[in-house]
Amino acid sequence: MTRVVITGMGAITPSGLDVETTWDAVAAGRSAITTLHGPEFDGLAVRIGGRVRGFETALPLVLARRITPVQQWAIAAADQALAQAGARDGALPWDSERTAVIAATGSGPVDAMQAATRALDERGPRAVPLSLTMHGAPDAAAALISHRHRLFGPAQGVSATCASGAVGLGEGLRRIRHGYADAVVVVGMEDCLNAVNLSSNANIRALASGYETDPTAASRPFDTARAGFVMTQGAAALVLESADSARGRGADVLAELVGFGASSDAYHPTAPDPAGTGGARAIRAALEDAHLDPADIDHINAHGTGTVAGDAAELNAFDAALGTAARGIPISATKSSTGHLLGASGTLEAIIAVQALRRGILPPTINLDDPAFPEWNIVSAPQPTTARIALSTSFGFGGHNGAIILRTDAHPTPQETP
Repeated sequence: MTRVVITGMGAITPSGLDVETTWDAVAAGRSAITTLHGPEFDGLAVRIGGRVRGFETALPLVLARRITPVQQWAIAAADQALAQAGARDGALPWDSERTAVIAATGSGPVDAMQAATRALDERGPRAVPLSLTMHGAPDAAAALISHRHRLFGPAQGVSATCASGAVGLGEGLRRIRHGYADAVVVVGMEDCLNAVNLSSNANIRALASGYETDPTAASRPFDTARAGFVMTQGAAALVLESADSARGRGADVLAELVGFGASSDAYHPTAPDPAGTGGARAIRAALEDAHLDPADIDHINAHGTGTVAGDAAELNAFDAALGTAARGIPISATKSSTGHLLGASGTLEAIIAVQALRRGILPPTINLDDPAFPEWNIVSAPQPTTARIALSTSFGFGGHNGAIILRTDAHPTPQETP
């Protein structure tokens, strides 16, 4: 079976504008959540979130004006990942016709459609921008990245709500394994930090509220005071390629993507199956795909959104899929620091899991002041580790479940914790 490795990573997040800065913040347990200011947020039930700050696009002004910020972040994250993988100065280290792009997103550039709708209502049909047709779809970022880097393999979108990033990585894995591509750029992207989406999620009581004076305390996975997730924006990208390709060109391999599983709860539009049956099915599929046993898992980066039902269901899924090994595995819930990047969370958390394995540090679950599940090994402070194999889970509204397993061959030396 063709092995698939990661040779490049990039990130534009509320925690930082590249992988290293984002990782440093997460590893140190620094929250990226702030109070949202501005007329758009006045009067909303929830006015906290994680915003991308200080970003400056490298795109030509004529293009930057036509696309949304989330698409600019996706392109920038892909640029970073491709550069780390060895694509520089317009030269690719792979056959461009066998290099694919997958844009993973739950909602796509929703701000473009919302702005166009306002323009139509306020100024009439001729005010609707032409760019909406070209760049208003969820898959548009994949086309933009393929054009920018002259990648002639398939470019497409993948959407599975908050499991989109994990599913995108899994589909990239399969493309390479089955011989359809030598390399795949997978970029997760999301920006629903607007009045419409915040209001909708607040109305279904999915969001943490009442933290405007102390927003850093709002995201509380697995804590007894957890009351919902905190919405954030951003993008994260990974370059996957065959191990033979990476070895042949002497590339620096960051980690191996060894397993993927996906499933559906078929249970409820928003609530997870309380028993975690669907999540467990995805985890077992990932283990089978990786030819691993539950006891082989050294670390879990949990979906861990901080919702009452979601956190409990996820731990039930771990119990069902991992059996007696489950409660001894150290678990990090890094949305406590980054907030929830929705469709981009799976790619970001894959990057965080890779960094944890490579750096020998398990990132903390912050705000875990009163653990609701004290029998579980949930990491509440940075911990040195020699972990080599990590499971990362992603679950979304609609019952979408995704699980990936990552491995590093080198035994890391435990690092001094931040």
